[in-house]
Amino acid sequence: MGRWKPLCVVLIGVLSGCQAPAREADLVLLNARIWTGDTLQPWAEALAVRDGRLLAVGTNADIRRHQTTHTAVLDGQGRLVTPGFTDDHTHFAQAGALLLGVNLLAVSTPTPLVDRVRAVRDHLPDSAWITGGDWGAYEDWASGSTGDSGAAQPTTPRFAPDRTLIDSITPTTPVLLRRWDRSTYLANGVALAAANLSCNQRVPGLECLQGTPTGRITGEALRRIQEIIPPKKFGQRIREAKTALAHLNALGVTGIHDITAPEQLPVYQALNQEGSLTVRINARPTLDKWSHLAAVGIPQGFGDDWLRIGGLKGFVDGIQGNSTARFYEPQLHSGERGTWRDSTNTGATSGPGSGMEPAGTMESNLLGADRAGYWPQVHAIGDQAIDTLLDLYEKVMRDNPTRERRFRIIHSQVLRGSDVAERLARLGIIAEVQPYHAIDDMRWMEERIGERARWAYAFRTLELAGVTLIFGSDWPGTNASWYTADPMKGIYAAVTRQTLDGNPEGGWFPEERVSLETALRAYTVNSAWAAGQEEVLGTLSAGRLADFVILDQDLFTIPPTEIKNVQALVTVVGGRVVFDRDTVNMHPAPNARRE
Repeated sequence: MGRWKPLCVVLIGVLSGCQAPAREADLVLLNARIWTGDTLQPWAEALAVRDGRLLAVGTNADIRRHQTTHTAVLDGQGRLVTPGFTDDHTHFAQAGALLLGVNLLAVSTPTPLVDRVRAVRDHLPDSAWITGGDWGAYEDWASGSTGDSGAAQPTTPRFAPDRTLIDSITPTTPVLLRRWDRSTYLANGVALAAANLSCNQRVPGLECLQGTPTGRITGEALRRIQEIIPPKKFGQRIREAKTALAHLNALGVTGIHDITAPEQLPVYQALNQEGSLTVRINARPTLDKWSHLAAVGIPQGFGDDWLRIGGLKGFVDGIQGNSTARFYEPQLHSGERGTWRDSTNTGATSGPGSGMEPAGTMESNLLGADRAGYWPQVHAIGDQAIDTLLDLYEKVMRDNPTRERRFRIIHSQVLRGSDVAERLARLGIIAEVQPYHAIDDMRWMEERIGERARWAYAFRTLELAGVTLIFGSDWPGTNASWYTADPMKGIYAAVTRQTLDGNPEGGWFPEERVSLETALRAYTVNSAWAAGQEEVLGTLSAGRLADFVILDQDLFTIPPTEIKNVQALVTVVGGRVVFDRDTVNMHPAPNARRE
């Protein structure tokens, strides 16, 4: 008889019109204006969270059914809430190193160089070197320039610091800084002594003045110093990562698609094991690793909700910042068409076989990776690079068996014309773009490629063609540019195409502006789909992971030009408050997790 009791209880409840008891929520958000990203329920005013997932989304009355004395309550105070933002393109390890290290991209005078080196010295662990910096990236074109003067504006002479600037503030800390274009490096006295470099030896690349090293080095002198720099300690990598996670949380970023070097994966794994990840990581090893992953049985999407293999990155050409993007016609300032990425000479996040050269390397990797079920995500910037990659993708689709594919062109930066967008759409290729590039690169783009700039960062053209757009930052940038990870700056760039100080009036090639909702979906819904996570992320719908952001202004009611100033007030990841700017009321219950 007892086996029928539950059914009887259910029937009695149905016949009497009673509702089953609502499940208790760990956290509820009330009194908000929630843009859900869900086309079936675009707007709501409240939501409930249990065990890291959304239990319900609806009205205040709907959600209060799930509230008990043990439930943490967030009062949204009528503010806009969106799904957490996913950044489609980060270099997380470099960003963490810059946050704790020295960032000299905008530095071209002595005082800020000295100030930044001193600040880094004071918080680095013992025995650590101060390296990198990339000074002078904005010497020729100032940050925020629209490039409308028609010619570059070089500083003459260019900033060429010597060791006298930094020796006195780094008496025990070795330093090796570099100019953004790698044309020269600056070593302090400690670094020179560690490498046993002196003017008596006449080492090539060691600049001397009156028998004393200036600290400016290249060539053999540089090689000797680089080879004695010790590997970064794991503890420092962990510290850098935690700093970068906190930075992203403060911007409302809850997930990243990362370009992941091999040494970074153990850092992510350690943080995940100790429960310290506060951003969801789609790690992307380089394309040449497909056979190694397949050999040990690691498939596309392997991992958990916090850390997974999100795809494999390849490289067709260089970057436009140093004029190595590959074009059909020469660039106007250099007379060069750019380069194919050489697999034998790649950077820290480039695999030894993930580029175009030697001939056939990319085709072989794409065919093999696709057969093994991976989703290639390949960097292509110049118009010829993009067309060449489309040719290769089409060959893969023709030669290999039919399967689900979510291939990407990373950056998709300069199209040959609108027909290229239509081809992306026909092939189902995702455009992984970074809108902030447009408003930073306009300072020199027309000088370099002239009328071809009309098809640079052609977001609206891609959208109208039916291409899936996903947005991100390329944080922290290249050796030629600093890119913010702030989604508000990215959305602002996409909808206005103006520099942060509002130029040019009406926007740069304003026909390529997109709507606010398009930009929001590119940072949320579309990014989840591109990663194969549309069932768990991207929208604020019941059953999805509870990742959301409370903003201090309503993006839908303020002028587009004000979007750049909007800030995250509260960031929630998996039902945990990971960032709180303390301007929204929070009433934590004893069992609520708040970080």
